[in-house]
Amino acid sequence: MIFTKVNNLPRRLNKDTHVNNLKFKQFVVFTTFCFLMSCKNDTVNLTEIQGKQLPIDSTLTQTDSIETFVEPYRKRINEVLDSTLAYAPKPLLLNDGERTSSMGNLMADIVFEQASPIFNSRSGNTLDFVVLNAGGVRSIISEGNVSARNAYEVMPFENYIEVVELNGSATRELINFVAKSSRRHPVAGIEIVTDKNGALESVNIQGRPFDENRNYYVASSDYLINGGPSVGFFDQIVSRTATDYLLRNALIDYFKKVDTLQAVADDRIKQMDQ
Repeated sequence: MIFTKVNNLPRRLNKDTHVNNLKFKQFVVFTTFCFLMSCKNDTVNLTEIQGKQLPIDSTLTQTDSIETFVEPYRKRINEVLDSTLAYAPKPLLLNDGERTSSMGNLMADIVFEQASPIFNSRSGNTLDFVVLNAGGVRSIISEGNVSARNAYEVMPFENYIEVVELNGSATRELINFVAKSSRRHPVAGIEIVTDKNGALESVNIQGRPFDENRNYYVASSDYLINGGPSVGFFDQIVSRTATDYLLRNALIDYFKKVDTLQAVADDRIKQMDQ
């Protein structure tokens, strides 16, 4: 009996092995078929795109549960935004000067004052002047109380203050750009005088004549430095220092530390009549 079982064992193993091999082959064939079918390239052509405007207005119905959840946060945000930080005795406008504006001058002066100590502490150098783009100043400040909401209206973008080091040639390009522009680009720490055709007559930086043989440290927004309006002079940066300071936060911090906002459209950029 023992020898009979042993003799039959190889035959059963051979049979089982044959069955297993057959099943494995069937599995391979099935898997290969599925793979080939999944790789079939069906050409799909876009024939039409449809869209419609979905207005967000008073016709939309509120969801009570969401409104109840949001209301305390909305109330707190409005309290913070509308709290009085300073006072403007007269409107600060965007077009009240021939080549400058009271709002633009205030913004450039704030950037200079707020960013200078940060830049000095990080680099050991002194800020020379500020140049911002006119399009970055988005609103006036009306006469009366000034709040954080005003800062968001003036600067709604998440733009940071950065300081770049420019050589004399690039600095001259920057000055020429500001001098010849038809827009009131905010500046601080620099005085530019041009003739009636827009050619440079004189340039003073921190009260000293412009020297093309030295480098200058210029504060601006990261948007402008990164090539926002495609200005060529920021392609020649010698060094770059981040302040990690939002332009809007600089405005708010300045509003908090002063009682009254004082700014006029002065002659820091001036074009001679003849």
